[in-house]
Order: sequence, then C-alpha cells, then structure tokens
Amino acid sequence: MSACRLSALAALSLAPAAAWAAPAPTLAGVPLEFVIFGLTLLGVALLHGRTLQVALAGLAGVTLCKLAFTGFREGAGVAGLGLHLQHEWVTLANLLCLLMGFAILARHFEKSRIPAVLPKYLPDDWKGGFLLLAMVFVISSFLDNIAAALIGGAMAHQLFKGKVHVGYLAAIVGASNAGGAFSVVGDTTTTMMWIAGVPPLQVARAFVPSVVALIVCGSIAARQQHAYSPILRDTLAPVRIDWARMGIVATMLAFAMGTNIVVNARFPAHADGFPFIGVAVWGAILLTARVRPHDWDVLPETLRSSLFLLSLVLMASMMPVEALPAASWATAFGLGFVSAVFDNIPLTALAIKAGGFDWGMLAYCVGFGGSMLWFGSSAGVALSSMYPEAKSATRWLRHGWHVALAYVAGFAAMMAFVGWHP
Repeated sequence: MSACRLSALAALSLAPAAAWAAPAPTLAGVPLEFVIFGLTLLGVALLHGRTLQVALAGLAGVTLCKLAFTGFREGAGVAGLGLHLQHEWVTLANLLCLLMGFAILARHFEKSRIPAVLPKYLPDDWKGGFLLLAMVFVISSFLDNIAAALIGGAMAHQLFKGKVHVGYLAAIVGASNAGGAFSVVGDTTTTMMWIAGVPPLQVARAFVPSVVALIVCGSIAARQQHAYSPILRDTLAPVRIDWARMGIVATMLAFAMGTNIVVNARFPAHADGFPFIGVAVWGAILLTARVRPHDWDVLPETLRSSLFLLSLVLMASMMPVEALPAASWATAFGLGFVSAVFDNIPLTALAIKAGGFDWGMLAYCVGFGGSMLWFGSSAGVALSSMYPEAKSATRWLRHGWHVALAYVAGFAAMMAFVGWHP
C-alpha cells in the first residue's frame, strides 16, 4: 500500500465520527445532492452555449455539499474526497483517452470517403432513405454515435439536395443512438459500462430492441422524407476510397477491443488500477501517425466536450445511489424517457453506481430514449448544429413522433424475446 494511501486512511480514521454521520440535507424529501444534480442537468438543457461552465458549477456544488454534510462513500472531509478521486481516476482517464482518440478515429473514417460512396448503392424510392438510416445504424456500432449522426446528416444533405425533413433528422439521430446502444465502442454510455467491467456480450443484447426501433421509426421517416424530397441521384460524384485511413480506424478499434479482452481475461485484478484501454488507443494513434497525418485540430473542441462529460460522470459518482429506485425493468424503461430531457451520460453513471441492471436493456433505454427530443442526446445536439431547423422541441415531437413509438416497440420486443436479466 502506498504512503499516500496510508496517510489518507490515517486521516480518515482520525476524522470525527459526527462528520461522517451528519444527517443529509434534503429539499422536499429529496437529498440535496440530487437537487443540485437535477438543476445542473436542467441548466445543461437550457444553456447549450455554456454547458461546461454549468457542469463545473454543479460539480463544485455537489463536492462542497459532500464536504460540508454527508461525506463520501470512502470517508469524510478532504481525505474522503481524495480517496474517492483515487477510486474514480481510472474510469475518468479511460473515458478522456477514448473520447479524444475516437474523435481522431471519426475524422479518419470521414476522410476515407466511404460515407460519400455508400449512397451510390441506394434505391431512389423510400427504401433508399431507409437504407441510409440502416447505414448510420451500422456505422454507429463501431464509430461514435455523434460522428455517425453527422455522417448521416452529410449524406442526407447530398442525397436530398439540402431538403431534409425534421422527422427524417429525428430518425438519423435515432438510428445513430440505436446502433451505438449494442456496441461498447458505439456510444459513450456503453463505453462507460465496458470500462466498469460489463462484458460486451451483455451490452450486445440491446441489438434486438435496437433493430426493432430502427425498423419502426426508419420506415415511417423514410416515407416522410420521400414525400417531402426524394433522392436525387444526379448529385452523386465519383469518389475514390482512402483505404489507408480505414486501416488506421481498424487498428485503433483492434487495439481498444484487444486490450480490454486481454486485461480482463489475464489480469482482472489490475483492470481497475490503470487506464489500459485508453492508453492502448493512443498507442495505436502514435503507431499510425506516419500512415496518414492525424487531424490534431479536432482535439481542443473535443477536450472541452470531454471535460463537460467527465464533470457530469464525476458528479454522478458522488450521488447517494441508495436513495434511487431499485433496479428493475420498469426503472430502466422510465430512464429512457428521462434521458430524452436530461443527458444520458450522468444517468448511466448513476445506474452503474447503483448496480443490479440488465445492462443490455439499460443501454437501449438510455441510448435510444434520448432520441425523443433533439437535446436528449449528444448526437441530436450535434446534428441540430448542422440543421438549425431541428432546434425546436415542438417540431421534433410533431414530425418525429415515430421515435417514441419505436422506443416503446423496441422495449416490448426486448421484454418478449430477451427478457430482463439483471
């Protein structure tokens, strides 16, 4: 045991018992930490231009509340905070490395020009629009869902000459979130589960409801789009694929997946002690630096958004999860609707801390559920920056009503064919 840890434990043992046992302050029966957490998420939903500042302010408020009143699970006071950070740093470091690395990966995939080639193989009726959504679904399963939504938006802009129906935009977000829900590299929420030790095959059970949701909302949205503006095939130009960039994408994914499998199979006792997966991804980035130049210019903005997400994750780790509703299929179903209003990252962090969920079902609920409103997921916020007309909750609900229908249909299919396996 390190000297730092010994000194922290000694300080904890000398802390007054009353500091740890202090009654938790509440507001209308709700623990104050949850009140601050909820206000932070509300601020994030309303102040899209200041999300990092809101998240940092919320984190500071929760930290001060824990220091002054309830303490941390690891102990009271500054010593308890230190032990808590020591417990969480591997998760935070892995997330930071993966988010930054996947931003570079997404740029390589985009510059490989594969997204520009795929529309050449689409039929020119409503089925073409549906197959485009299916492509977004597949791309999101191995690429970040934000990148998949932006790629889908770019392909739709080219195919439909800029006339994209809001209902179809909602379906693009739904397809990207559904595709990421069953893959541990397709969404930040599933990556968090993976880092926390959830086996990828448990998350993969979300494939069943995700496919059903894609079929329901995709077929309706494709008909909406075809009636609004059909595919215009004369806009497609010849494209040459850059296979070297695809090799970089494959290398990064192989390093991430392979490292996770090896560490958990051969060295499970050390998995929580070092950010192996994140370091492996950056090892792949450095190894392939001479194959094609990496777009380092994406990192400043990615760092900003990553710090925002890490602030929410760290804040969620401080919540008194014993006060949450018990894990059940009904709780998971409800979280899907909550994620349409509040970001699904902190909701997932809370669920991981609480434990006891069917991780495949939870991945589907918090992943696809956020598609019901444009600001319910990072993919929706990103796509709405490309299509400002989508930044209306009223229009999103009126034209994208099929996303909510698809969410319920997918959940029903999972309960019927897969079941609840906590």
